[in-house]
Amino acid sequence: MISILDQIKQSTTIVSDSATKGFHSQDATTNPSLILEATKNPRYDYLINSAIEYVKNKEMIELAADKLLVNFGAEILKFIPGRVSVEVDAKLSFDADATIAKARHLISLFKEIGIDKSRIMIKITSTWEGIQAAKILEKDGIQCNMTLIFSLVQ
Repeated sequence: MISILDQIKQSTTIVSDSATKGFHSQDATTNPSLILEATKNPRYDYLINSAIEYVKNKEMIELAADKLLVNFGAEILKFIPGRVSVEVDAKLSFDADATIAKARHLISLFKEIGIDKSRIMIKITSTWEGIQAAKILEKDGIQCNMTLIFSLVQ
């Protein structure tokens, strides 16, 4: 008997909120709450250390956080054939220009480690400003994944 999951896979692409070896997802996302949980596992210390080393002379916590997301995204890409979705901070949800700048910055961090933007989706909140940012980014060849947000607490 075919499982419900296998039935769904016949008509759509399955995207996991985190890459798991046994799930065999096509794409995945660097969900911030899952990344936070993963940082507690010593197995990923090398990703954290890389992010710290990256900003050692730059003294910018935000840059370290971006680099950490990119490091985890790169790690996830080792286990999936598709793309990884990386979130733009929800604090930028109502600033199209800042969202665009952050998205381009994240893409540049992936490029620095040899990962083409075709393997990346930038996850942006579905505010008016977010949608406008996505239009511009998509024209630039940066794929976007729109997400709902109802409050910054989410």
